[in-house]
Amino acid sequence: MKVVSKNSTGLNGKIRVPGDKSISHRALMLGAAASGTTKIRGLLESEDVLNTTEAMRRLGAKVVKKDSGDYEVEGVAEFKSPSDVVDMGNSGTGVRLAAGLIAGYDVAVRFTGDESLCSRPMKRITEPLSIMGAVFETSEGCKLPMSERGTKSLKPLSYKLPVASAQVKSAVLLAGLRADGTTQVIETSRSRDHTERMLKAFGADIETAEEDGAHVIRVRGGRRLKAAEVTVPADISSAAFLMIGALLTRDSDILLENVGINPLRSGIIDVLKEMGADISYENLQDAAGEPVADIRVRSSRLHGITVGAEKAPSMIDEYPILAVAAAFASGETRLRGLSELKVKESNRFEAIIKGLSLNGIKCFGEGDDLIISGKGEKSCGGGLIEAKLDHRIAMSFMVMGLASERPVTIDDVSSVATSFPDFIGLMNSKGARIYDYSD
Repeated sequence: MKVVSKNSTGLNGKIRVPGDKSISHRALMLGAAASGTTKIRGLLESEDVLNTTEAMRRLGAKVVKKDSGDYEVEGVAEFKSPSDVVDMGNSGTGVRLAAGLIAGYDVAVRFTGDESLCSRPMKRITEPLSIMGAVFETSEGCKLPMSERGTKSLKPLSYKLPVASAQVKSAVLLAGLRADGTTQVIETSRSRDHTERMLKAFGADIETAEEDGAHVIRVRGGRRLKAAEVTVPADISSAAFLMIGALLTRDSDILLENVGINPLRSGIIDVLKEMGADISYENLQDAAGEPVADIRVRSSRLHGITVGAEKAPSMIDEYPILAVAAAFASGETRLRGLSELKVKESNRFEAIIKGLSLNGIKCFGEGDDLIISGKGEKSCGGGLIEAKLDHRIAMSFMVMGLASERPVTIDDVSSVATSFPDFIGLMNSKGARIYDYSD
């Protein structure tokens, strides 16, 4: 569907954004491997997560929907080989974590996905998992479709991450659950730690330590997980679109309820505050090992800053919408160390440059840095955005249209269903003006 986003005044009210996608994937997978019945509340019912749900069923776990967002997962001692191809849709997290999960089982699985996912490289996970004993056959360029043969004779591994990646780290740790010995992952730069937190909740023999200037995670194989109860907090990556929409539109005051504020995920809030954003926490609490809070956001005038490369692991998914915020800030914003944006659902690095430029914003790349010349509250917009099946690009430029003098058009927003199915409806219910282009 093609949509047009128009200048809006005042996003207001209490909002509950969908459940955290990263935590939803992990809850389903650990529940499938655990003994007993895992109860999940607040599961994100997006296309990506529903594809993971179906994948766990295909591997032999019983996954039952009890109510909206409420699921029960009855785990199995041994996964079975699916009868045909497992389609992971658009989810890089889903396929990479699933590859690690099944590596220690005597199963054969062939994974595929949509056009976007099949263009993304899998070498980062196939290399360490192959060393442990899993066998892969991939398409040209180490991409999907990909076949994997697991083994019950999985070897432990000590693996130093070449780049900060929660997906790669998680794949190795999940494989380590079935390895004969202790598997460790060494991080020189921290990545999100949802897997480690949830593994503890499911009874894994896991520990973390700071050693020689690095963060080390160790998991001992041979202990089966035990069922747990998981309450999924609202997704900060989804909340970011609402936050920045409220910051950029006049007379906005929103309260985002029960949002996960894991310190390894909340870099976007720190950066926005540095830019001058009026953002505060209310009702701080803990949910199944994850810190959560209500987040109040009011209209603000932003200014440009330099965001160091060390911030990237804590907010890599939020850079497209941050770039939109920078477009309306006063002065130049420099976003450093964004090589990871080039291998996401699309080349987000190029998509940001092209999208902002089409809407009258000077934006260019220097190596892995993005430089954006913000216009403050001056007019911009008028561009037609090619989303290229990337949900975050589509949503980011819909938000841009809300604060632009001229409407912003997005050619295809179908990908939004992968993470935030009711994005347009929710935004419009709070004061946004996003319409079907044909209307």
